[in-house]
Amino acid sequence: MIGNRFHCKTENMGITTTFVVVVMLLLFSASCSKEHKEVVDVEFDPDKTYTMKATDVSSLISDSGITRYRLKAKEWQIYGKAAEPHWYFPEGIYVEKFDTLFQTEASIKADTAYYYDKKGLWELIGNVEVESLQGEHFETSQLFWDQKQEKVYSDKFMRIEQEDKIITGIGFESNQDMTQYKIFNSQGIFPVSDALADTTRTVQGDSARGDVSQIDSIKSN
Repeated sequence: MIGNRFHCKTENMGITTTFVVVVMLLLFSASCSKEHKEVVDVEFDPDKTYTMKATDVSSLISDSGITRYRLKAKEWQIYGKAAEPHWYFPEGIYVEKFDTLFQTEASIKADTAYYYDKKGLWELIGNVEVESLQGEHFETSQLFWDQKQEKVYSDKFMRIEQEDKIITGIGFESNQDMTQYKIFNSQGIFPVSDALADTTRTVQGDSARGDVSQIDSIKSN
């Protein structure tokens, strides 16, 4: 398959870098995959008419002969002639990265996704979940990834689950590997064990409160 032609070293890539590698490889491999495709010759209103649509996209992609990635999307639309060229995944997207034992080591999923080609900007919307290579779990309702500036950010509620604690706040900014990040308007930091013991407990009511200066910069191990 076409993926075998790419011999990039991906073992140390962050999940966001993995995301774009998979999607770009998917573009190159589109001609030999089995999803259903529709190509449209746009004549009217290119902002509302896709130039290509693929459905039931499910692709395993290999690197140096080893299956390392999976991308799944029920529908993928490309608006190539729009004033703002973009891709649209109206029914969600899921990307995962495998280790050498075919176990998932990082993943991204969202209910809806956009990619704006000229800006190099991803927008993930609705039940966005990221599992990083460091084992941290991020949850939010909207997440942006600016490839050109190499940063990830959100102004929505963010929940970060680490091995021993959970951090929550409103507003988030990170490097694109999700290893160094800031969480703003902190609502608290509390042990994972407390959350498991009482799932009805609210962060504001039962956890330590802090402002952004207390957890302004957090680096994953």
